[in-house]
Amino acid sequence: MTSPFSAAAPHVHGEVQGRKAGVVIASTRAAAGIYDDETGPVITDWLAEHGFDVFPAMVVPDGDPAGAAIRALLTQHPAVIITSGGTGLSPDDRTPDVTLPLLDREIPGIMEAIRRAGAAKTPLAALSRGYAGAAGHTFIVNLPGSPKGVMDGLTVLDPLIGHLCDQLEGGHGH
Repeated sequence: MTSPFSAAAPHVHGEVQGRKAGVVIASTRAAAGIYDDETGPVITDWLAEHGFDVFPAMVVPDGDPAGAAIRALLTQHPAVIITSGGTGLSPDDRTPDVTLPLLDREIPGIMEAIRRAGAAKTPLAALSRGYAGAAGHTFIVNLPGSPKGVMDGLTVLDPLIGHLCDQLEGGHGH
């Protein structure tokens, strides 16, 4: 299967070869085996296509387990952690709530761009409460739990990810 991201050569500022990345899927039903996670493979493939060494995706229940998974990944010092799911308004949609305390700095423009990209397709994108930011040298972003929402988010990140990693590691190129 050909990735939709390989259709056009992305404009990339930084080289990500050899950098580590993690994926956390916050889905109580997928963690319980009620249905298969569809977003983890999309995110993992995108990261691998961009040259990251990707840890196996962690599928965990919504809420505190998602925060624990992010904290566990941070001990491995990845350049990037992408979460999917738990960004809505349901009582157990708590991924943003467990992510925010881990961030040293928010990067609000990324989430604004992701919501804007999603809103071009569905008004429901405005309901996503995700965050993007830095925890030390690690970039963390909360993407929605739908495959289409994940694709919108990855499309926004496509031209940014290398430069973003460079800057978080102390690079000053523009």
